[in-house]
Amino acid sequence: MPPTTTARTGRSTRTTTARTGRSTATAGAAVLAVLALTATACGPDTADSTDTAATTAPATLAASASGRPGARLPGSLQDLADWKLDDWARFVGDNAFVNEVAQGFWSIAKMENAKGRATPEYSHKTAGSTVERDAPPAAVPARPQAHPYSPATAVVGKIFMTAPEGDSMCSGTLVSDPANPGRSNLVYTAAHCLHDGKGGGWLKDIVFVPGYNRDGQASRGKQYTEQQVSPYGRWTAVKALVPPTWVKESGVGPNSQFDYGIIRVRNENGSGKSLEETVGSSVPVWFNAPREQITSAFSYGYPAERPFDGMELNHCDSAIRPARLSFDPARPPMYVIGCTMTGGSSGGGWFITKDGKPNLISVNSIGNRNPSEYMAGPSLQEQAKQAFDYFSKNPK
Repeated sequence: MPPTTTARTGRSTRTTTARTGRSTATAGAAVLAVLALTATACGPDTADSTDTAATTAPATLAASASGRPGARLPGSLQDLADWKLDDWARFVGDNAFVNEVAQGFWSIAKMENAKGRATPEYSHKTAGSTVERDAPPAAVPARPQAHPYSPATAVVGKIFMTAPEGDSMCSGTLVSDPANPGRSNLVYTAAHCLHDGKGGGWLKDIVFVPGYNRDGQASRGKQYTEQQVSPYGRWTAVKALVPPTWVKESGVGPNSQFDYGIIRVRNENGSGKSLEETVGSSVPVWFNAPREQITSAFSYGYPAERPFDGMELNHCDSAIRPARLSFDPARPPMYVIGCTMTGGSSGGGWFITKDGKPNLISVNSIGNRNPSEYMAGPSLQEQAKQAFDYFSKNPK
């Protein structure tokens, strides 16, 4: 993205509270250095194998011109388990994706003023009796990532969208595409960052900005240019996926266990270069990760609600095994870690190290608020892998 002559001043009135945390916290290391857990095996653990036996693959969805989901949905989760390639193709054909974003639509002013999409609120204290849970973990303070972000860290970025409440933003991660090694254009995020669920529709004007504010020029009230805040350009979503259960359900509950989604993007400037080639890195998704090997987790995102301002990439480094959270035992239980990140961090990746490299195992989904102390993310088991594989192999 070529730089513009327009400069912007960071929101000093919104950063006052967050600065204290940034100045006192130890600067976060790059993703490769932060991740401490080394895992060696693949496949779900015994508990998750039982949980996923009754689960099914989410569908690739596409928005109609009106933004409403199409009507061709499976009658039940079991019906979806029997879907074949023709079913997927018919479903996608019945729901043509439309995401027309004019070049430059997301100006630096619009990006700066976009509000963090609220993380759906869940409280251990008020949950229904059907919820199976461990005690909530202790809060883990979010820490800002040190500037400049390396290519390994710049895989995390901000997703901007037009939502019913106005200009909004979430977080997302550039993930590896098995069908296009070294040339991925796939970004993993939360379903609620793409679609409003039952009774709602797809969000609009969706773009991904990797490595947002990589060099810190937009921090602490500094003047900055478009090139400095979006050093790898803006990437428009051309295809999207969320589970069909997300379209059929609403509220915090069983559908939260499938709160993940993915977009395929292309460069706003029309360049034929892939997102992965541009950023210089991508992160593989570790599906069916054995739960006994998930003894820690590192969550990343751009929190935008107080005390944060949405300009800094933050991370929560949980050194203990994530707790389990399940609203429906037929679906993979969610992970829960202590984390003080707020709205805007939704969709940001959870990482561990596998074979010496960072792998994505979940995304920021639901949490508590006032104050923020913990966050939950879905476990990406076989049903998520099936959806991802279809999405990767069917780019159009």
